[in-house]
Amino acid sequence: MSLAGRRAAILASSLLFSVLAPAGAASAAAKPAPAKKPAIAAAPAKKPAVVATPAKKPAVVATPAKVVAAPAKPTTAVTKSAVPTLASRLTAVRAAKTINYYPSNAGWSAMWTNFDPVKIEADLTRAKELGADNVRVIVFPTAFGYPAPKADYAAKLSKFISIADGEGLTVKLTLFDWWAGYTDTAGSSAWAKAVLTPYANDPRVLSVEVQNEFDPTNAGGVTWIRKIVPAIRAAVPTMPLTASVSGTTGAAGLAQIRTVLAATPLDYLDFHFYGDSERALAEIRKAQAAAGSFPIVIGETGLSTATGSEGAQAAYLARVFAAAKVAGVGSVAPWTLSDFSTGAIPSNSAVSKIPAQYKFGLYRADGSAKAAAAVVRTYWAGQPLTNSVLDLGFEATAGNSPWGPYLAEHGTAERVTGVAHGGAGSVRFTGTSRTGAGLPSLRLAPVTPVQAGLKWHAEAWARGQNLTGSTEIALSWFDANDKWLGQTQSKPLPTGTTGWTRLTVDTTAPAGAAAVQLHLKSGDNKGTVWFDDVAMS
Repeated sequence: MSLAGRRAAILASSLLFSVLAPAGAASAAAKPAPAKKPAIAAAPAKKPAVVATPAKKPAVVATPAKVVAAPAKPTTAVTKSAVPTLASRLTAVRAAKTINYYPSNAGWSAMWTNFDPVKIEADLTRAKELGADNVRVIVFPTAFGYPAPKADYAAKLSKFISIADGEGLTVKLTLFDWWAGYTDTAGSSAWAKAVLTPYANDPRVLSVEVQNEFDPTNAGGVTWIRKIVPAIRAAVPTMPLTASVSGTTGAAGLAQIRTVLAATPLDYLDFHFYGDSERALAEIRKAQAAAGSFPIVIGETGLSTATGSEGAQAAYLARVFAAAKVAGVGSVAPWTLSDFSTGAIPSNSAVSKIPAQYKFGLYRADGSAKAAAAVVRTYWAGQPLTNSVLDLGFEATAGNSPWGPYLAEHGTAERVTGVAHGGAGSVRFTGTSRTGAGLPSLRLAPVTPVQAGLKWHAEAWARGQNLTGSTEIALSWFDANDKWLGQTQSKPLPTGTTGWTRLTVDTTAPAGAAAVQLHLKSGDNKGTVWFDDVAMS
């Protein structure tokens, strides 16, 4: 069917929802959404950090047998001719190009209470154009009807899956978000079965996440999930099951989930990564070690542009993708497709009070793309991610650059035009001081993950006018716990006035190194220095 034809059909079907859905259906939640994702701690005084981060989450729902469901046409992402098996679905899960999704104007449970199939179809068209082949969506029991899903909400889920399939996307379903009803295992089991049974052998649905960011230290939750997993397994035996842990719980949470479910194991584990992207490889390897023999996916990752620049967001995702590739993790899901407009997140959720939650999108709320969208498109196309995303020639505007200051109180780099080694822009330090912690600098981490023993090269061009003090570049090394291991410096730029001079560093990553930052440094400088055309390899 043509795009216009699909949209016409979707619009017509939305009239059915307007009849089925109760007027003024309210967004509901058993408890406020947890104050999501931790921001990355700022670097201690002695050490520079490049990025920060908070968090978010999505929702999905079921379809009773009596509700008219979309035709079970098979997705392009899964074998069309055969009923899916546990093995075939799990293989697809591990390679899925997954995007986390809520509409920009209706986040969390509002996606379902204000269901808009035309908007959803347009958004999933964009996701497909980006390179996605799978979409993760969260289903909320209190919005869908509990313990028996409401017919109109089951129809909405069916329609969502049909729309996704029309765009060539399979669906991952996440259940029991905003949920604390751990004493009602019978009701929980009945609800999950009602939601999932229609899709037991449906190749359009890839997997089930039993609970979003499950807390394995909650005794009641542990008792509940030990009973829910076998119940879901019985209802949909070929559907891979997982549970995710929050960014704050990390690898330790994965190990705990594996332990508490040893008798009723999941099929894979879902790692939500919102840590420091400079150390992403070390953190992913910790998660793999914690998961043991279970495969992992990175079900959520990203950086809010409310706390970092759009350039920092693009660099963040590039580092996570590059680290996942080295670690052999084939599925990394950005959070989320789009930013949220004011009022889009239900006010009964704590998430709605957190500004960072509105700005994780690859696209702005008006649909325009951020720099991160190009990074995701490149990665999903199987093309290499390079340092070109890092603004190494200082041609980007300040708000679109991933560079960050260190010891800025002792000297701030400013972007200028008119003096450049190449292109139009450079950065300039004038009138700097210094501290016992080091020289003020502008700093950046590369896309390529650090591995101990590998050789590194860095360079930058510098030009001085009436220089005093010290001007140099340096590679600064950190371990997996963010402990500073030392640095390797270039020869200093001569004092006085100089033409453009190439400063270089060649060194080997020390034992225990998990991250590196390049610093452009100038301290005790009463004159002016310009830096331009940086390279790292």
